[in-house]
Amino acid sequence: MDELELLKKQWQSSEQKLPKLTYDDIYKMLLKKSSSIVKWIFYISIAEILFWTLLSFMVPESSTKFSDDIGLHNILVGVNVLNYTVFGVFIILFYRNYRKISTTDSIKDLMKNILRTRKTVKYFVIYNVTASVLLIIGINFYYYFNQDIVFQFMTEDYGITNISQERFMKMFFVIQILFGIVMIGFILLFYRIVYGILLRRLYNNYKELKKIEL
Repeated sequence: MDELELLKKQWQSSEQKLPKLTYDDIYKMLLKKSSSIVKWIFYISIAEILFWTLLSFMVPESSTKFSDDIGLHNILVGVNVLNYTVFGVFIILFYRNYRKISTTDSIKDLMKNILRTRKTVKYFVIYNVTASVLLIIGINFYYYFNQDIVFQFMTEDYGITNISQERFMKMFFVIQILFGIVMIGFILLFYRIVYGILLRRLYNNYKELKKIEL
């Protein structure tokens, strides 16, 4: 049983010998819990961008060379610049939400800030999932319309021989599709577990605040 539930039991019990907790006490506890949740959302978003940055340094040199050879370098640089810019905007928004909730002095404002934070997180998740799907689809369309170049550099860079271009490209796209499904599945699972838990807790606080307001 968490701290808030214990306080509610104390508040509702008529047999308590200690002084009863007021609406203000419950509000302060909800404010503290909400502020902590939003702070974690802010920290996790920073950890996420650091994770993807670290992962980019672990890409094999052969994969980077292949992307450069078939003309994807400038496209990927542009996509990365866009993603880092959007990530930066969301991190700023998360921090602003945290500051607003931390300094809130009324139930109505706290409820409004909780809803704003939930909406910001949902937009963040939608952007990341949509951007990942579009990137995977876009790159594979590029591969599809440049199959000759893809096959040429794959045979040169990876020493692939004794296989026809048609058969190789079929296998190549099957692997790409499977990789894309696994990648998107991982992202969705991560967001559902991490942000899903935090948003549910935040919404529970909102419902408790609504009871107090009534």
